Amino acid sequence: MTAARYLHAGLFVLLAFLWGFSFVAIKTGLDALPPVFFAALRFDVAVPLLLGFVAWRYDVWVPQSRADYAGVAVGAVALIAGNNGFLFVGQQAITPAAASVMYGLNPILAPAFAFVLLDQRLDAVSLLGIAVGLVGVVIIVQPSPETLTAGSTVGQLSVLAAAASVALGSVLLRRVDATLDSIPLTAWAMALGAALLHVVSAGVGESTAGAVVTTDIVAAVLVLGVLSTALAYPIYFVLVRNIGPVRTNLVAYAVPVFAAITSWVLFGTGVTPATALGFLVVVTGVAVLERQVVREELGRAYRRLSHAA
Repeated sequence: MTAARYLHAGLFVLLAFLWGFSFVAIKTGLDALPPVFFAALRFDVAVPLLLGFVAWRYDVWVPQSRADYAGVAVGAVALIAGNNGFLFVGQQAITPAAASVMYGLNPILAPAFAFVLLDQRLDAVSLLGIAVGLVGVVIIVQPSPETLTAGSTVGQLSVLAAAASVALGSVLLRRVDATLDSIPLTAWAMALGAALLHVVSAGVGESTAGAVVTTDIVAAVLVLGVLSTALAYPIYFVLVRNIGPVRTNLVAYAVPVFAAITSWVLFGTGVTPATALGFLVVVTGVAVLERQVVREELGRAYRRLSHAA
């Protein structure tokens, strides 16, 4: 494995940890704050930090071309506003562990969007992988006429919409092919996305008049704003540019592990058998979809073990 592959692997694991913990922080903040406003607030904290950093670190840190502006717009609408708006609304009704598993559909959706928008053709086995992943999601949601409008099902579908927004946005970002570096692009997308979220929050009539701010709420906002946003989102944008949207979105399968652990440690909440089974089925689907990568990595592991022996 080259140095670049090790770097990307390390960033991948770090991103999974930061986003896994974010599901717990989101659930904590939603106890007092309206969802869309809370989603905007995480970026209100992150944007000054990230813009200050890129202004200091980069010679070229503002959009220069039409492709740059398009990249900022795609990131703001799909990866920031759409993703977080749906995610925060959905987490009002379901546990952090369940939300993180539902969010894990985006690695299945990304290849489908890439097929349409990037002309990346999928063979029959890859389509089978997507189908298996969808079966896993059905196992998790367990839709029925009685539960179709239940709060938990609506919450799961909202998180599913967030996953679709991420998958579509990451593919569009790759298609735009902006020339601005990933981190400055991230900062500007966050700034515009935060503004959009505030507009939506005001438009749906959210109010913080009755909110009771506690140390837990403040901690949740800071964790989200600094660690899971100002640090995590640039990592995501860097990975999308370097290893592509399909492989980057596989991080969604590591996120539930960290989300479940932190949720169990802090809240004592567990994962239902249906959620666990659905997660395993979805992972099987993505393994089929990414069978070449899995085969290569297993081959490397086997060769290392053979040499060690």
